[in-house]
Parts: sequence; C-alpha cells; structure tokens
Amino acid sequence: MPAATDRLTLILGIGNVLWADEGFGPRCLEALAENHAFDAGVRLLDGGTQGLYLLPFLEEADDLLIFDAVDYGLPPGTLKIVRDADVPAFMGAKKMSLHQTGFQDVLATAALVGCLPSRMTLIGCQPAELEDYGGGLTPTVAARLPEALSAALAELDGWGVAARPGRTVSADLADPSIRRDAYETGRPPAELACRSGDDRFFPGADGTGRAG
Repeated sequence: MPAATDRLTLILGIGNVLWADEGFGPRCLEALAENHAFDAGVRLLDGGTQGLYLLPFLEEADDLLIFDAVDYGLPPGTLKIVRDADVPAFMGAKKMSLHQTGFQDVLATAALVGCLPSRMTLIGCQPAELEDYGGGLTPTVAARLPEALSAALAELDGWGVAARPGRTVSADLADPSIRRDAYETGRPPAELACRSGDDRFFPGADGTGRAG
C-alpha cells in the first residue's frame, strides 16, 4: 500500500448541527476524532457552513474526504459514496441549504486555480429531518454513523493513511459546548422550546391562538 507521509489528507465534516440531520457531517468528524488518532499529514476539520472560507484548506490538500448530509433522492438514512469528478456534481445536485451551494463554489474555485485535491471522496447520508431547528440527528441517520466511519477508514486505508485507536485533539474541531452529547442532552423540552412556531404569533385554526 502506498505511503502517504508526503501527502496532506484533509478530512472534512460540513453541515449545520442546528438543523437536525444537516449535522451529519460534523457529527461523523467528531466521532472519528474521538476514537482515532492519525500521523502528521492528516488534518481533521469541522467545516460547518463556512463556504469559501474553506478554500485555503483545500489548496493545501492532496486528498480530500468529506462527510455531509446529501439529498440523493433516496430513502432516509441511505449512505452513498461518490468519488473524484462526481463529488462536485453531487454537492450541488439538490441543495438543501446554503452550505452546499458554498462548498460547490469552493470546489469550482479550487479547480479554476488548479489546486483541486487529486483524490476526493464524499460519504453522504440521505437526511430524514431538516426542519427541526435545534434538533439533533434523527435515530435513522444517527444509526448510520458507524457505517460511515467504517467506510471512511476503508477509504483512507486505500490511500495509505493509517488510523490508530486513540483521540485527535485539534483547534480545527468544534467547541465542546456544541458537540453531540452536550448539544443533544442540553436541548430544552418541547414545552419550553419553540419547535414549529410560537402560538402567540401563529394562531390556530380555531382562532384561540393555540397551535392545536
């Protein structure tokens, strides 16, 4: 298997953890960082929804592995892996949010200036829920995290990138306050949180001001 010590591999999780399954990418990256350590030449980056701000990171990378929630038009929870030239097409095929538009622009700009990573893999999951503001991953999508990580490790191994049991500590990862356990367990109960509109401003059909 070819050595990857002279190459820079960027492992990127993109998406918005505030919108339920939109957070699939960052949650995959978080789980990878919590359970695996890598040698120099591998960078784990929570890209969030930063769009073109991610371009300098791509300019430095030889290989790019992306985790993201992608609308493939498939049953919720379906994992699909695409590679190389297919990655930009799937990033922009069905946009679920502005971050996908932004990242497609990142890839297009990187290609224009001649610094697109030579190997790219997108591990995407079809979301089940995107409209639950403040929500965590749905059980359907959360159940696919182990499979997504296994697929990523297999892809990295094929690139000559070894992962060891351990933990990756980096300033490029999300702040602990919004990591999955803290975020999902800290969510207010439904009766205290506005999940689908405040009934003071969205009167119900009965005219009472109640939603139901």
